[in-house]
Amino acid sequence: MSDDASRKREKSEEMKMVRGLSRRDFIKYSGGAVACLYLGTLTAGCSSSGSSQITSYPIDSTVVTTTERVLSFPYTKVANPDTALLSQVDKYSSHTPPYGEWTFSDEGLQIVPRFDLMPTAFPATAASLVRIRQFANFFSISDIHITDKEAPNQMIYFQQKDPTYCGVNTSIYSPVITCTTHVLDAAIQTVNALHKRKPFTFGISLGDTCNNTSYNELRWYLDVIDGKVITPSSGAHLGADTIDYQRPYQAAGLDKSIPWYQAMGNHDHFYIGSVPVYTGFSPKVQNPIFDLVTPYTSDTVWAIGDLLIPNLRPLGEGGTFPALFDLENIKGAPQYYAGVLDGLSPTGAIINAGTSTPPKVAADPNRRPLLRTEWIQEFFTTTTLPKGHGFPDSSKQDGFACYSFLPDPKVPLKIIVLDDTQSEADGSHDIHGHGFLDAQRWQWLQAELQAGDKANQLMIIAAHVPIAVNSIGSEMEWWESDKDPNATLQNTVNLFDLINTIQNTTSNLIMWMAGHRHFNTVKALKPIKGEFKPSTTPSPVTDNPPESGFWQVETSSLRDHPQQFRTFEVFLNSDYSVSIVTVNVDPAVAPGTPAAKSRSYSIAAQQIIQTNLQENNPNLTESVAPYPVTPVETMDPTRAQDKSTDPTIIYGSVYGVPYCASYNAELYKQLSPAMVTALKKKYPLPTA
Repeated sequence: MSDDASRKREKSEEMKMVRGLSRRDFIKYSGGAVACLYLGTLTAGCSSSGSSQITSYPIDSTVVTTTERVLSFPYTKVANPDTALLSQVDKYSSHTPPYGEWTFSDEGLQIVPRFDLMPTAFPATAASLVRIRQFANFFSISDIHITDKEAPNQMIYFQQKDPTYCGVNTSIYSPVITCTTHVLDAAIQTVNALHKRKPFTFGISLGDTCNNTSYNELRWYLDVIDGKVITPSSGAHLGADTIDYQRPYQAAGLDKSIPWYQAMGNHDHFYIGSVPVYTGFSPKVQNPIFDLVTPYTSDTVWAIGDLLIPNLRPLGEGGTFPALFDLENIKGAPQYYAGVLDGLSPTGAIINAGTSTPPKVAADPNRRPLLRTEWIQEFFTTTTLPKGHGFPDSSKQDGFACYSFLPDPKVPLKIIVLDDTQSEADGSHDIHGHGFLDAQRWQWLQAELQAGDKANQLMIIAAHVPIAVNSIGSEMEWWESDKDPNATLQNTVNLFDLINTIQNTTSNLIMWMAGHRHFNTVKALKPIKGEFKPSTTPSPVTDNPPESGFWQVETSSLRDHPQQFRTFEVFLNSDYSVSIVTVNVDPAVAPGTPAAKSRSYSIAAQQIIQTNLQENNPNLTESVAPYPVTPVETMDPTRAQDKSTDPTIIYGSVYGVPYCASYNAELYKQLSPAMVTALKKKYPLPTA
């Protein structure tokens, strides 16, 4: 295809991808900077002389939160979604109604006052409260999943081939992977715009920066935040002069006055977030079951069996263990070339997939996998602050990814950044997406909580994996290592003892914040009552004090719908309770940009796959098929074990919006008498 023909095809596709705009609106927006994106030659951009230049992707001039408007798109629930439609991107516009079209609602999503952790009589007096102090204003991003879409070791083909286990799994394929750096750039620019109105104290990323723990994915992530020139392609850099999502561009970068911190996610140090590439932290000890290292930098597309078919291993009377992503499971299984995205296709067509002669790609050493120590070390090579982004220098040598910091030394608020992802050395053949603490991390967390309690500090735990929201036996619950026949490193604490110990250690923990599930769920972890004690739990428990409960707030993914981040404001109220105002924000993508294309793709994926983003799992005492594991514990030890859903999990709704995946709230938290006394001394009420 000639360059002229390629550009005409690309322009036609781009016009199709403008969603929720009239032709007049598109013409209005496509002048100036945005038009530059599509009319330039070679690498990108345009100038009066016609010479090549690196361009940037400005965001929309309207920057608001979901309190003012939310995304709206046609959505009809179907019993059996046709997941094969996901990869048919060139047919999205011909569907009725077209997949990926969106508009904005006429009204915003309210901020819901939540009193679940307060005394029964509190709601009647809440309206008279005055906020006497703001302790922090910060933002969280999570699950960006920066993806090298041309890497030869992906699992793209299985989303098409295997509708039972892979068809609904957008983590292994979704057309959004064409523009993951662009969405992050738009989110960072949106943060900067909000910062100018009301300065952020700090920002925090809750993990899964990379999709596949590779060097180039991590560097793209860091360089977008640093505001460098991004070359969002690899290997032969196909389409870098003609295809929008392949073109080099200038990232805006985070406002240098905002310090930002990082937590580790499972995708940051496991192959597709699921399998250890290396089984040691350092030196590099390769996975003994399967060579996962070579395919990263190979010149041949990887051929592999379907990792996602569960291998239910017999455990005698104890049931069976679901070994998802089990490398042993694919030995001798049929092999398929997993495919890559075509950088010459405006819609990112899948090529080199299925059964054929070994397909070749351009090898790239920058695709190499990283040890967790190497991943941490890259955070010391940035131009934004602080150096290391929270990780201590020693973590570069031992891979310990936990730390704490005070956003403002004058304010009694401590952030505890907890690595609760699994270990490379745990021996499990199961998917490595569960919650886990080894002895070192568990001892460290208890010490941090004790120190914060002694210092009269309010505390927030920032981790990747949330707790007590997923059914036992699912892919994301707290790891029951004693049920894993391959485990060589046990989970030091079960979920009941984790929550019970936290609640008995301090009443000053106000929130556990997490990513991982790509949801915006808010949950109250109420004080554990003695009568809810699981029979297999050895730790004694009575009734934990009423102020020992804490909130859990999840931040959705910047990769999948709804592609949002969160803001948090922490206030001290006039009755010396604390409230946290948390609000979802849509990146202000400009029409015609790759980030807008990604939004359209994410909405199309939601319309096709129909992921339940309003999940509320029953509190089961046993798991469900296809994962029949006999549990050691129940999913949520803070409430009755009666198979009920959680009354504290509520999802937002906006009139006229068919499907809302956002939730805004003001979360009130009761404090202990000792903490109230300390705060009254430090922050006395103003006199009349």
